[in-house]
Amino acid sequence: MVPTAPGPAVVACRHLTRRFGEIVAVRDLSLEITADEIFGLIGPNGAGKTTTIKMLTTLLPPTGGTATVAGFDIVREPARVRRSIGYVPQLISADAQVTGFENLWVVGGLYRIPRHERRARAEEALERMGLGPVADVLVKNYSGGMIRRLEMAQALLHRPRVLFLDEPTVGLDPVARDAVWEQIDRLRRDYGTAVVVTTHYMEEADRLCERVGVIHRGEVVALGSPAELKATLGQPGATLGDVFTHYAGHEVELGGAYREAGRTRRIAARLE
Repeated sequence: MVPTAPGPAVVACRHLTRRFGEIVAVRDLSLEITADEIFGLIGPNGAGKTTTIKMLTTLLPPTGGTATVAGFDIVREPARVRRSIGYVPQLISADAQVTGFENLWVVGGLYRIPRHERRARAEEALERMGLGPVADVLVKNYSGGMIRRLEMAQALLHRPRVLFLDEPTVGLDPVARDAVWEQIDRLRRDYGTAVVVTTHYMEEADRLCERVGVIHRGEVVALGSPAELKATLGQPGATLGDVFTHYAGHEVELGGAYREAGRTRRIAARLE
């Protein structure tokens, strides 16, 4: 049975699987995510979180199962999926050598937003993300938090139905992280955009996600609201970190851990 949430599903996965040779990165994943929901995926490095996101954003084909995003099949209708989503990857995607406004202008062209609408949309997105005063500043002079907000502005310029965020606050200080999450929550409220986020910050997932899926060795091993997941432990004062440890933290993950750690450190260094 596919775990469901109230309301219409904007993301629906059924037995989604991805293999790399003999390695099963994502195994038989089935879940639904609703419109205007903030859904979190948590789990150790190498658990399958980024692979899941890459399949749902059509960057990586599944080797089994099916999934639809915004009503479109990720295999049969990838172009329609891409037009319906926004995606902020772990690696920095903004061009540091041009201004914030110029970044959005180029992205608007890629999404075929008419020129007579593009300027207004870019200016609105920058203002919404608190970047209006630095719209004409080169991105190489932005702080890490400003870069992340610019990338979200890029991802939302075409007003997608689903926003995918892969570790959006890695490397940011607590103030910058709070500012990014405030904008994410506002976007969900104002536009009804569903947000799918991976994060290693348990307090973020606890505070901001309506539901959380714990993924371990490519499988969703627990799914529910943060309160529901904490209740499964039967421990007064349990935290989402305790949930993480209980369901996915008992073993040291070796596969891919060195590469993941190196990538995280590189991202953090660029955002400082």
